[in-house]
Amino acid sequence: MTDERGGRKVREGIVVSDKMESTVVVAIIERVAHSKYKKMVQRTKKLYADDNGKNASTGDRVRVMEVRPISKLKRWRITDIVERAR
Repeated sequence: MTDERGGRKVREGIVVSDKMESTVVVAIIERVAHSKYKKMVQRTKKLYADDNGKNASTGDRVRVMEVRPISKLKRWRITDIVERAR
């Protein structure tokens, strides 16, 4: 899935940590078939995303877009909050 801005990757995930200053950790969960046994397996990947407005909090479902490297680990930026945590 790409965005209209130069074919950047866009992912959707859940914020698992917002303890840092302007960074949140977003967990991306994907379901893939196991290569040998063909059973569906959940894989979780954690992305460090930039959150300058400090809007997102733990438990929110957010959409992130790939950007140029911002720091050592940050390569994503929050574009919008899809759903707030209950």
